[in-house]
Amino acid sequence: MHVLDKTVERLEAEAVNSTKTRQPLYAPRKKIFPKRASGSFRRFKWLVMAITLGIYYLTPWLRWDRGPFAPDQAVLLDLANRRFYFFFIEIWPQEFYYVAGLLMMAGIGLFLITSTVGRAWCGYTCPQTVWVDLFLVVERAIEGDRNARMKLDAGPWTTHKLVLRVSKHTIWLVIAAATGGAWIFYFADAPTLLREVFTGTAAPVAYITIAVLTATTYTFGGLMREQICTYMCPWPRIQAAMLDENSLTVTYNDWRGEPRSRHAKRVQAAGQLVGDCVDCNACVAVCPMGIDIRYGQQLECITCALCIDACDGVMDKLGKKRGLISYATLSDYNANTAVATGGGSGAVKPSLLLTADGTFSDRLAHFHIRKIFRPRTFAYMGAWSAVGLALLYSLLARERLEVNVLHDRNPQFVTLSDGSIRNGYTVKLLNMVPEPRTIVVTMQGLQGAEMSVVGIDLPAARSFAIPVEPDRLKMLKVFVRQPANQVEDTAQTFKFRVEDMASFESDEYTATFNAPETAR
Repeated sequence: MHVLDKTVERLEAEAVNSTKTRQPLYAPRKKIFPKRASGSFRRFKWLVMAITLGIYYLTPWLRWDRGPFAPDQAVLLDLANRRFYFFFIEIWPQEFYYVAGLLMMAGIGLFLITSTVGRAWCGYTCPQTVWVDLFLVVERAIEGDRNARMKLDAGPWTTHKLVLRVSKHTIWLVIAAATGGAWIFYFADAPTLLREVFTGTAAPVAYITIAVLTATTYTFGGLMREQICTYMCPWPRIQAAMLDENSLTVTYNDWRGEPRSRHAKRVQAAGQLVGDCVDCNACVAVCPMGIDIRYGQQLECITCALCIDACDGVMDKLGKKRGLISYATLSDYNANTAVATGGGSGAVKPSLLLTADGTFSDRLAHFHIRKIFRPRTFAYMGAWSAVGLALLYSLLARERLEVNVLHDRNPQFVTLSDGSIRNGYTVKLLNMVPEPRTIVVTMQGLQGAEMSVVGIDLPAARSFAIPVEPDRLKMLKVFVRQPANQVEDTAQTFKFRVEDMASFESDEYTATFNAPETAR
């Protein structure tokens, strides 16, 4: 027993020591303080941010005159009446295939963009990227640029620091609330809903939606930032399958930059090779994901190209050619690496890249626009265009008048006192335009038969003019009667034809008239 007790004590001690030395499963988050960049890509991001935020916040307030019988909001998802309005286009629930088609085009377009220019969606137009950029604008305006923010974060809590932090988070919350508020305006008349929200008379779902979107925007854009892209978004994992050797990605051209040195002149004076990279870390300082692009392609990289702007600025100051970090394809990178190493796989030799006058060798590979047009991109473009053209044709050719007919199931027919046979039908007239119409309902076929409409005090006939309200479905109870001597079969087919005489739109439905065996 004594030996067993010693063994147990030893195992427990080892377990305790193992627990003390065990590494955590997840590394703690390291705060990122992106420095403000300047350059062509940064200007392009400002432009994209202005356009996308402008579209999001302003679209619900655009007006479009559809007449007195339809809402005048240009873009409206009218869930109460089950309509989707987009300027001159009106989508009904049964036309949801238009939405499905647009989603297909968005997916194929994302594949096309990724296969050609990498994660351009992530770097420029993704809502997470756009709102993080907006929140960073506020942060820099209040707390200063990178060094000031790092110093503030590391410093003790003072009244000044508290005021800055409260101001920043307050503005973030206002932006987040405006984001949630803008979203609900897409589902109701914006001016009316705005007044109801501020007077406390809006529906509870409006306040719940604003609260949820405010919380998510504030958390995702202000607090979590790059963690959303790294850990929550599936696209970084998927996009690897979308790239090939001819896809443009942000690339550090180590064939030119290595070996790097902060003391290039001293190293050159010693007769050693040195690349163009001066190890200034400017590319790291501006990266919103906090990565070092010099270590190659990484899952976290959203290809925002701010590191290109930062590096180009340093090259300009040093009097060196731009492009140490650039958009490049894998095939071009491999070709240039082969030139830099003299065709072998050894160390990079920057001297091989330069001519006698100090310019870069003509042997360097450069990206050509024709590389975008390859079988893969043609396939994506063809699929995207096919779906788009199919939707466009369907949209231009669709009829805005429909008829649907349901035969009474019990009883399927009735024998009247004079021996004639009567069938009952529910006829549904769908007026899909925002104006009233008079629809002529006519029977075609079924010799000797006449119809009567419940609620219309007119004698039986083969045709009736029915008024239909704008953007409405009208249901009619119709009885069709046929003399017994005219019955040809136990199941005869005929048509209900509907037509708008003003627009000449029409539709037909083939129905069945049932009769007993003895009626023939």
